[in-house]
Amino acid sequence: MTMLHWPDSMATYLTGDNILFSNDAFGQHYATTGLFNDLADISELEYEAMKYYANILTPFSAILRKKLADIIGMNLPIDIIATSHGVIWRDNPVQIVEKYAAWADDYKENRITIVYDTMWDGTRSLADTIAAGIHEADPSVTVKVFNISKGDRNDIITEVFRSKMLIVGSPTVGNNMLSTMAGLLHFVKELKFKKKKAAAFGCYGWTGEAPKIMSEFLQTAGFEIVSEPLRQKWNPDQNNLKEVFEYGKKLAKA
Repeated sequence: MTMLHWPDSMATYLTGDNILFSNDAFGQHYATTGLFNDLADISELEYEAMKYYANILTPFSAILRKKLADIIGMNLPIDIIATSHGVIWRDNPVQIVEKYAAWADDYKENRITIVYDTMWDGTRSLADTIAAGIHEADPSVTVKVFNISKGDRNDIITEVFRSKMLIVGSPTVGNNMLSTMAGLLHFVKELKFKKKKAAAFGCYGWTGEAPKIMSEFLQTAGFEIVSEPLRQKWNPDQNNLKEVFEYGKKLAKA
């Protein structure tokens, strides 16, 4: 289990009892008095397991694919997977191994995540209108909109992990994006997501560099940029929002 997620990470298999002590792999930042997966809320547990993977193990997906192949190749009977923290898997423990195999394979669902920050609600209006345009063009897509200043970063990253496209928005301040967005995008780059699309937008009063900077940053982070950045001078009026709505519809088809 080397590099999952520390260089000295190790797993131990207890013969006879058929227990895999998996260290950080298959864990969660989650606690329940039931201790075991069959005594936990399964929806909550699966989300916490995915959140753990998305925020910690995503950069190691290529290594993880090899480790999973090694585990499966050993053909060991596994009755329990006991992680270093989180719920112990004793009811069909291989289910979490199967989920890891799916998550490690450039995982994405039919979802789009929009993340923004705003100063005077102009960029918020753009975010909401883009989301409405996407929904109009393709109602089958699940669209989540987050204000980064109000949302939990780990939850936001989990939604990015699940999504096929990330759309980010920030007003221009000091010829750049807001620091909240800069922090998130640096974390996104560290996670080394694969095969995801992206676009950027934002309001401005003077120079309006933020959308272009965000778009270029996401490209260096490995995202496929599917549209020119959307720049809106001042807060949008109704005519502007009609154009933004159409922009959202185009992104849904990108």
